[in-house]
Amino acid sequence: MHIKEDAMYIVEKAIHRVLPDEAVKQALQGKAFLNGKIYVVAAGKAAWQMAKAASDFLGDRIEKGVVVTKYDHVKADISKMDCYEAGHPVPDENSFLATQKALDLVSNLHKEDTVLFLLSGGGSALFEKPRIPGKELQDITQQLLACGADIVEMNTIRKRLSMVKGGQFAKICEPAQVYSIVLSDILGDPLDMIASGPAYPDSSSCKDALAIVEKYQLHLSEQAMFCLNQETPKELKNVTTMITGSVKNLCMEASLACKELGYKPIVLTDQLACEAKEAGAFLASIAKSHQKEEESVAYIAGGETIVHLIGKGLGGRNQELALAGAIGLSSCSNTALISVGSDGTDGPTDAAGGYVDQDTQRTLRDQGIDIYDVLKNNDAYHALQKSDGLVITGPTGTNVNDVAILLIKR
Repeated sequence: MHIKEDAMYIVEKAIHRVLPDEAVKQALQGKAFLNGKIYVVAAGKAAWQMAKAASDFLGDRIEKGVVVTKYDHVKADISKMDCYEAGHPVPDENSFLATQKALDLVSNLHKEDTVLFLLSGGGSALFEKPRIPGKELQDITQQLLACGADIVEMNTIRKRLSMVKGGQFAKICEPAQVYSIVLSDILGDPLDMIASGPAYPDSSSCKDALAIVEKYQLHLSEQAMFCLNQETPKELKNVTTMITGSVKNLCMEASLACKELGYKPIVLTDQLACEAKEAGAFLASIAKSHQKEEESVAYIAGGETIVHLIGKGLGGRNQELALAGAIGLSSCSNTALISVGSDGTDGPTDAAGGYVDQDTQRTLRDQGIDIYDVLKNNDAYHALQKSDGLVITGPTGTNVNDVAILLIKR
């Protein structure tokens, strides 16, 4: 196999192995629900897949459900469930309407009832009932994305601008019990931050939120600032939570796929958290240092990088990471770097990420394209398109952060 075929195989195999279907069924196995009715609310990029698994397992025991996921992520109807598609990473009117449907479903329940809450990454945008006008919430979300705030900082702000985040959804479900099954997309699996923790006590404070506003000089209205000063629930007595998957699993499965192809896998980290361009350059420096390896080696890094938007191009953090790595790889031989989002989407594009190798920089240079200029304009998508480096998988049905894999084939 060519090294690009190796890279694609490893990514596809790793993502397939972390699909939530089996994990959701295992989380439900042996679960003794109360004698009341079971209602399902699923939110996030993997919501359809998780809801379908729950439906297959529980069948007619489910009374009714609401599923809220990203556009083009609903694959088919699910029995007894209403499926909605909405905006991500910026919430839109469909996010608000679908969330209201979920709130209508869980309001006025009894203590014998159970809300099966299936949560995955992307829920912060998709599962939303704002305390401020929708357009202002969209503007604040855009500000947070553009300034390079990390996911914890973003969610600390968004919790206080919402009626459902930061444990508030679980309060609405009272006195019913909430059984929450979570697919983690945040490093370290902080349950109060995944999708902004709708069913988990909030560990952040108003003081934290105000410090973030100051740090990034965010522009907020008086109404939004008032919301930031309102504290969120710090204790919930009606919630049980189980994590079913995370980036650690993704790195482990990528490692197993590398072994299948004869690579010696080395997991560098499952906590990658820095600028995408810096991560790409760092992985390329590892490639340059290990060119004399006599055996095939794979270096794996899982996590979530950030991008500071200074240009007006098109791309995503995985595409930017890969393209930045292409500069260093130009002095290597039979070496490649692939970086993808496990959900199959990277930024506002149809690509999951990017692939580069030792020939990428030369290929672009022959077309008059300078990678440094491309990165300044945050336009990795079009550059990778011209070097046959876009990785397009379509929606995968899971969401457990990103993985970057550096391959040195011997």
